[in-house]
Amino acid sequence: MSVPSAFGAPVLAARIRVAPEDFRVEELPAFEPSGSGEHLLLEVEKRGLNTAFVAARLARWAGIPEAGVGHAGLKDRHAVTRQRFSLHLPKKQAPDLDALQVEGLRVLEVAWHGRKLQRGALAGNRFELVLREVAGDRAAIEERLARIATRGVPNAFGEQRFGHGGGNVGKALAMFAQEGRGRRMGRNQRAMLLSAARSALFNQVLAARVADGSWDRGLEGEVWMLAGSRSVFGPEPWGEALAARLAAFDIHPSGPLWGRGELRSQGACRALELAALADAEALALREGLERAGLAQERRALRVRPAGLAWEWLDAATLRLAFALPPGSYATAVLAQLGEVTDAAGVAGAGA
Repeated sequence: MSVPSAFGAPVLAARIRVAPEDFRVEELPAFEPSGSGEHLLLEVEKRGLNTAFVAARLARWAGIPEAGVGHAGLKDRHAVTRQRFSLHLPKKQAPDLDALQVEGLRVLEVAWHGRKLQRGALAGNRFELVLREVAGDRAAIEERLARIATRGVPNAFGEQRFGHGGGNVGKALAMFAQEGRGRRMGRNQRAMLLSAARSALFNQVLAARVADGSWDRGLEGEVWMLAGSRSVFGPEPWGEALAARLAAFDIHPSGPLWGRGELRSQGACRALELAALADAEALALREGLERAGLAQERRALRVRPAGLAWEWLDAATLRLAFALPPGSYATAVLAQLGEVTDAAGVAGAGA
């Protein structure tokens, strides 16, 4: 489910990832290594390699099961990315780095730590993106970027959540039908499809909030999410204190990550959410997620790119730099500019 523009008509058309160096991602760590423990933390830079491939090669190099390798987020293949991996080594002996010969991979830092690196254990991701063959009025593009820096963008799930051609949503529906007949899919595949189903429903609600202009201002009966956390509160009466916190990006309006239990939202907010998810496909996805045992959760409807900066490298080449919190997608920013075609034929990054 694509999310419409929150700022009006597109201001550019461009291409991205003409080369991996056009899409750089750096994980922002959530902690410093303890310096001791059974887990070897590696910070690596990889080019043209996805996270799963690197994790498998690190396990083979260390002589441990792949389950002993941890990472905080998934990073795309068609990019230059920096991220951490942890390797469980109970004997506290690091393998020989010279024996790790993987083209496109280099180790930047090594340290010991007391715990396995868990998914989501990062403060965010810093992006440096190069848009090429940019067509559009420069003044209009820069005005749009300034608005994004001030207001943020709708916090949509990226296209990679939904697989090639968005096919994971259809696969999720098929999985729910099979499970209703007693057949169960493998754990990893099932988790991916549950995530796709949830993400599609969230994007559907977000699209409705963008359409009515409430994606960054809230509605009567709103559930608010604290910035930088998954904590929520409300609904509660609107007043000056809430308005000030919203303007300061201390809190955000939120939408449902579907599962069992009652929606926390009330009033106009609840009515919009249920109306946005009333079509036959959405009802089937909702029922399947509830049967799967997932609980109702919330996700912020907006995200503001931190430190958004831009530079024209030439008349048709634009470099963007910004940081996003975990779980937000660079493609959500690009989508608010216009039509950005991925030369690598894949969706953009987020973690």
